[in-house]
Amino acid sequence: MERSPLTDNPRLVVISNRVAVPKARGAAGAQGGLAGALHAALKDREGLWFGWSGEESESGRTGNIDTQTNDGVTTATIDLSQRDIEEYYNGYANSTLWPLFHDRLDLAKFERETAKGYERVNERFAELAAPLIEDDDVVWVHDYHLIPLGERLRSRGLKNRIGFFLHIPWPATRLFVSLPYHERLVRTMLHYDLVGFQTREWLDSFLHYCRTELGAQVDEENGSVTLDGRTTLARAYPIGIDWDHFSKLGETGEARNAQQRMMASTRRRISMIGVDRLDYSKGIPERIDGIGRFFDREPERIRDLVFVQIAPPSREDVQSYQEIRETLEQKCGQINGARSEVDMVPIRYVNRGYSHEELFGFFRASKIGLVTPLRDGMNLVAKEYVAAQDPEDPGVLILSSFAGAALQLQDAVLVNPHSPDDIAHAIRKALDMPLDERKARYEKMVASVRDDNVQAWTADFLRDLG
Repeated sequence: MERSPLTDNPRLVVISNRVAVPKARGAAGAQGGLAGALHAALKDREGLWFGWSGEESESGRTGNIDTQTNDGVTTATIDLSQRDIEEYYNGYANSTLWPLFHDRLDLAKFERETAKGYERVNERFAELAAPLIEDDDVVWVHDYHLIPLGERLRSRGLKNRIGFFLHIPWPATRLFVSLPYHERLVRTMLHYDLVGFQTREWLDSFLHYCRTELGAQVDEENGSVTLDGRTTLARAYPIGIDWDHFSKLGETGEARNAQQRMMASTRRRISMIGVDRLDYSKGIPERIDGIGRFFDREPERIRDLVFVQIAPPSREDVQSYQEIRETLEQKCGQINGARSEVDMVPIRYVNRGYSHEELFGFFRASKIGLVTPLRDGMNLVAKEYVAAQDPEDPGVLILSSFAGAALQLQDAVLVNPHSPDDIAHAIRKALDMPLDERKARYEKMVASVRDDNVQAWTADFLRDLG
């Protein structure tokens, strides 16, 4: 690709499991925080974004690159075979690595065939992406789906600066060693020049593993890991939201209409909101238990509060996700059956996605944001909730201590998401919190959300990579 002489930085090539193709707009929230995080940097550097289209190959074989350019960003996507989707995506990535990295060893499946599929698809990604990468490009690989990709690209002779960012937690060493061939997986990570984590906690866990299990030379001060004559830098880069873009959503008619819909439908009750993918790491059943405990203790407040849980389905082909949906529907039904009146239900459970404009409006209308994952790399919903608040009458964020965002948003009401009592106490505290305290907490949190934004995250990572 011929690049503009106005672009001083080397071209950026992003490789991720999924690609946010502008014309292929899917369900709201389907791209997570990654699309907003990367698009501006790609546009600035006339970049290329390579990955899976999300579609199954009609030919039954993984391959056939579809390339298009929109708004200065070139996307190159491939379809995966049904076998690769089952083994690489549903299998190893989401039934082995995801539960293990979220401390759910009880849900992790260790199967040789899915592990082979994971390696096979990473090799295929390298085979198809390598010819698209020019000598002076900077390459940025994303997330747990593609951990071995850097080593696979190196095996094809690429000398480029290659970085990797993990968007989910890194497990403690005592858990990680339960993964078959764990050493081989981490050794592939040490072929990257830079490895990024969301928090210092995940970084420390990674460095501890490299030191104790691989015998690598680790410099805790600057995060360098040296093994077999090669040095990799490992550092923490907490991701943020696109503050300017998200703030402007509040000015749209769609956001204002969503806010009015929420306020009108709650009939003067205070609305409390949760927005999560339907995933066991998000702690939604445990959250419902906490809400049930609150209503058990204070049944008179049933007319003061309504909880709205928005939970778009995800990974519906994976058994554990089918089970969590059934569990959640059962728990919501039990509380509503016991506590509802003919004109009122305490919990609204919505199993679909909404646009970011609508979510802004829902956040603005909700006086409590309930974000209680059991384990989360960051959790941008917490930051979006803060960003959407009215500075003159802000809501209260209740946030899990086990979300990466808790390290930056210390002025949220922090809770143990495993404890129904703790959640119930936090809800009462939020309901009774006076305006001056709400404003003081909000002002500290919003400064962090505004300043530690996604542009700063991208710039910090690419600076260290370059």
